[in-house]
Amino acid sequence: MLSKGESMEEFMDEAIKEAKKSIKTGDVPVGAIIVKDGKIIARAHNTKEKKQCAVNHAEVLAIIKASKKIGNFRLDDCDIYITKEPCLMCIGAILSARIKKIYFGAYDKKFGAIEFASNNNFNHTCEHEGGIKKDTCEKLLSNFFKEIRACKSN
Repeated sequence: MLSKGESMEEFMDEAIKEAKKSIKTGDVPVGAIIVKDGKIIARAHNTKEKKQCAVNHAEVLAIIKASKKIGNFRLDDCDIYITKEPCLMCIGAILSARIKKIYFGAYDKKFGAIEFASNNNFNHTCEHEGGIKKDTCEKLLSNFFKEIRACKSN
């Protein structure tokens, strides 16, 4: 649920700010925020490279922070905004947290798993909407990977 002055784009801008923090440590620029009652209750960005931990995806870290903040792992009145389509691990975490809706920017043709969010074989399903600020999110990712390839070729 968005408050009067907030929009999906404004919340995605906040996730993009988080994603940019990942670049400083060589992590893929993915950011996530969790919103409850129109207010951001958690923010996170990828720290997989920085912490050398495979599960340190922005979504998982944001869920951990939001759960601590409200004192419950059930985030059923919350939405998550992510700069990139979540992977299978993150979809599992989102479903386990019972998040109401997923908003994401860039689609991920290789590892994206958004179709599992609405899989009726699970005990929870999650609404989702992709392509929010898609061009900005895609550019952030493509510039990051161009930079990596340029460094490797030198």
